Amino acid sequence: MAVVVDRAAVGELLEGGRAQLVEVLPRAEYDWAHLPGAANLPLKELDGSAADGLDRDRPVVVYCHDWLCDLSPRAARRLERLGLSEVYDYAAGKMDWIAGALPYEGHAALVLQAVRRDPVVADLEDPLQEVADRLIADPAGVAVVVDRDGVVQGLVGPRELKDAEPGATAGQAMRFGVTTVRPSEELEGLGRRMERARVRHVVVTRPDGTLVGLYGLGDLRAPGWEPDLG
Repeated sequence: MAVVVDRAAVGELLEGGRAQLVEVLPRAEYDWAHLPGAANLPLKELDGSAADGLDRDRPVVVYCHDWLCDLSPRAARRLERLGLSEVYDYAAGKMDWIAGALPYEGHAALVLQAVRRDPVVADLEDPLQEVADRLIADPAGVAVVVDRDGVVQGLVGPRELKDAEPGATAGQAMRFGVTTVRPSEELEGLGRRMERARVRHVVVTRPDGTLVGLYGLGDLRAPGWEPDLG
């Protein structure tokens, strides 16, 4: 029976070219985005001759779109019936891979391509005045507050600087519960939503809440403008 593996296990299997990747979605979806180096064997075409193109001496990792897609578990079973002995099912699929800020191939225009990975970052206990000095010098005008594990806790912007008590820390002054997006978000749709909401920047995180960076419609601030990411 095929073993279900997560993103970290896929990375380990791929180290040194040990495993081979197979996307079992139709060609159009593969062309949109796929894991680097993955072959495309759509489930509908996965017959004996297609399987013969795989190296039977190496593990095979199959995947499809996401957890809700059942093509990869079905394909894994089929490959086993076709005689492959070491088959793994990356059940979370390519959206989990891209959401983890890992590289992909294809023509998809996703946040991962445009995320700024060097925003102003503050720890919860950082003195707010020290954060303010860095924030003011940065084009985005916000600082992302993270805990010791890199998980996003909130944001500090001009409004928080203005309303904070003297001697406050970033964690005390921050705005929490801010909206975030994943690196797998399509840029076109996100841009439309940001324009409607008059939001210039959003925080980009992995599914575990760890910070990837900021995505902005532009880092030029109009006079008197205050970012609102909440």
